[in-house]
Amino acid sequence: MQVQTVFKAGNSEVIAIPSELREQTGIKAGTKVVLTGIPGGGGIVIKKVDRKQKTKSALTAEFKKWLKEVLEEDKEILDELALR
Repeated sequence: MQVQTVFKAGNSEVIAIPSELREQTGIKAGTKVVLTGIPGGGGIVIKKVDRKQKTKSALTAEFKKWLKEVLEEDKEILDELALR
């Protein structure tokens, strides 16, 4: 077990993963992970995303449909704004 210090980087709080743990887990820069908080402030669990497992998207089908409609309805206005 190693003690690490959480530090500030921009608007985020960051912790370095020691090389020994990176080697054991296969986690490296660019690896997608899922963070789960332990209730009561007990800590954080970090798990690699299983590439075979489908991850939850924050974009629902209903939102995607709404966005498509808005983009189609306001196409001229959005195109004009993009040119400014």
